[in-house]
Amino acid sequence: MSDDGRSTVQGRVGRYGRVGLAVGGAAVRMAGNRYLGRKADHERNASDLKTALGGLKGPLMKAAQILATIPDALPADYARELAELQANAPAMGWAFVRRRMAAELGPDWQSRFAEFPREASHAASLGQVHAATDIEGRKVASKLQYPDMASVVSADLSQLKLAFSVYRRYDPAIDPTQIHAELAERLTEELDYLREARTTRLYGAMLAGEPDVHVPEVIEELSAPRLLTTSWLAGLPMAQFVEEADQAQREAAALNMFRAWYVPFYGYGVIHGDPHLGNYSVNEDASINLYDFGCVRVFPPRFVEGVVELYHALRTDDRDRAAHAYQRWGFEDISNELLDTLNIWAGFLYRPLMEDKVQRIQDSESGTYGATIASKVHEQLRKIGGVTPPREFVLMDRAAIGLGSVFLRLRAELNWHRMFHELIEEYELDGLTERQSEALTAYGFEVQN
Repeated sequence: MSDDGRSTVQGRVGRYGRVGLAVGGAAVRMAGNRYLGRKADHERNASDLKTALGGLKGPLMKAAQILATIPDALPADYARELAELQANAPAMGWAFVRRRMAAELGPDWQSRFAEFPREASHAASLGQVHAATDIEGRKVASKLQYPDMASVVSADLSQLKLAFSVYRRYDPAIDPTQIHAELAERLTEELDYLREARTTRLYGAMLAGEPDVHVPEVIEELSAPRLLTTSWLAGLPMAQFVEEADQAQREAAALNMFRAWYVPFYGYGVIHGDPHLGNYSVNEDASINLYDFGCVRVFPPRFVEGVVELYHALRTDDRDRAAHAYQRWGFEDISNELLDTLNIWAGFLYRPLMEDKVQRIQDSESGTYGATIASKVHEQLRKIGGVTPPREFVLMDRAAIGLGSVFLRLRAELNWHRMFHELIEEYELDGLTERQSEALTAYGFEVQN
């Protein structure tokens, strides 16, 4: 076996060991506490989990970040710790870069660039980005996938399933079966950079009518299954923009973010499932640059219909219509108690859309969007015996919470009701199926049933 092969195997064993030790340690303590009648130390268990995940490249860190924004997928202590994870793991060195580029573009790959820096400009959970220049003089972003990621995904998802099973023993509020299935499919899709190239082009088409949302162009001749090269879009990180922009600019940026995420959803049933701060930037004119289209989900028309139906049900206090909407989402066996509990969370998410007035996304000054409501929902779910969230719920909820946090950061005061109605009025007039079918088929995607 080569040194690289030994390193890969050793690294994989190390992953299992580190995560297994943290999960196992938490399990042993929970079992001991249960035997001795002591209260579980959720805070210590959560800290152990974050320590194990935080030093790892790869999908387990990305999954943890997503889980931290899904209310009740994990207890509050775990969510708080996992929310601190950032996708900025150290980049791989030049030896890896040379091997990856040669494998994807051939041994003469350097001749296809005018400049290709040794140092990565950005390192994330599944790959790293180099700011290069192609032979035509265009600045481009080349994203290289880390080594052996298919095996890493498989290993990490197995460990995540173990973590879910351990935590479910003491907290049955959420059955994570479908959450794990959704994460497994989305993370596996993210490994296919040819698919991401298609989703990038799809987003370019869906947002072509949005002058203040920019999507990079795919450079086909410099892309491959584990290498994706696009045009370079330079902008300000959100933190810098918030510090430098005035109120009008911040509100313009919030409007552009809203349309960047929800024009594709209500127009085509498609959503960018990862509103992580590293996946967009803001220009001085408040326009948005949107990046990283690996975590993109196509929803069946019934799900989009359920989202709109629930809005109308909440406005008219129509319980039967609300129950039907949740069924369209994929929830099953909706009792009165479950309906009341789901409506607590839905009421929070839809609240800014209900009144035709300018307002902030939430009344509270808290920097954690929805944490208090999530805690209340979690407690209610425990009382009624728990729930199994449908797969489609995962990324839709992730997007709503992630964007809500951005709107809080921007301190935006907008008429969310009118912004929302502009989208759903067109949806309700023209429907989704035909438009979705044409767009997805054009870019090689299947229409969901």
